[in-house]
Order: sequence, then structure tokens, then C-alpha cells
Amino acid sequence: MLFTDGSVNTKLGVGYGAYLAFLEDYGSQESLAEQIRVKRFVDTSSTKLELQTLLWALSEVSTPEIISYTDSRNIAGLTSRRKKLEENDYYAKNGKRLNNHELYQKFYKATDNLNIKLNQVRGHTASNRKSHIDKIFSLVDRASRNALRAYSTNNIVPIN
Repeated sequence: MLFTDGSVNTKLGVGYGAYLAFLEDYGSQESLAEQIRVKRFVDTSSTKLELQTLLWALSEVSTPEIISYTDSRNIAGLTSRRKKLEENDYYAKNGKRLNNHELYQKFYKATDNLNIKLNQVRGHTASNRKSHIDKIFSLVDRASRNALRAYSTNNIVPIN
């Protein structure tokens, strides 16, 4: 199972991606929280960060079967959009090249030899309405938000 999420400061173009990968037979949620990986990305946006985080996670996870959870509708629909994107050479109807087209291509290349199922979860669901999956996703969401908050609080200015 793979859970990914990201939090971005769009004004600074800085974001933190987080992922959690584990086998279905895990211990407690506390033990899962300790396994979350976090990485900073620069020159990014929310959609780009979600893709960057998933690609980073896929590069570090070595299993041919993955059940992925994200709150990104864009990522959840990538498998079904592949044929159309490739047929249009990643151009939109208005003739412009799609933002993040290179990341889409990397995603398809990275997943060609994987059996991956992409699932969309609702982000920020009320605690009393969260499913088991939502509760695990919240751990990853919280990790990325906390990392971004710590970065912003320390007033670190990215070097260009």
C-alpha cells in the first residue's frame, strides 16, 4: 500500500511531499507514522508536487504490485487518461503543451511494469467520518503539512 500527499506554498514555489509505503499486515498507526518519508521540492505547484511525490515514492518502493492512495483527482485519473494524452502528444485542445507533460510521461514509464491501482481519497474528512484508509492518509497529509509549516515558520528563503 502506498499513500502520498503534498503541501505547497505557492508564493514561494516550495512544497513538501510525503509518502508511506507498507504491506497490508502492519502494526499500529503509531508505527506507520514513524515510517513516513518527507522530501522538499522547489519550483513546484500543487499538481506538480503531487506528481513529483508519487514519482519519488515509486522510485523508492520495490514491489511490482501497488495499491496507491492520494487525494489528487489528477493522479487518480492518470491511468484512464493515458491513451488520450499520448494520442494528443500531451497537447491540450487549445494547442498548448500540457503543464507537467514530462512528469506524466515519467509516470507512465515508471508504471509500465507495475500492477498499480490508483485510488482517490477525500482529503480533510471530519474525524468522526473517517474510514480506516482515511485515518492512514491523514498521517501522510499531516506530515507534509507539518514539514511545510516548519519551513515557513523558520522564514527560510529559497536560494534561486
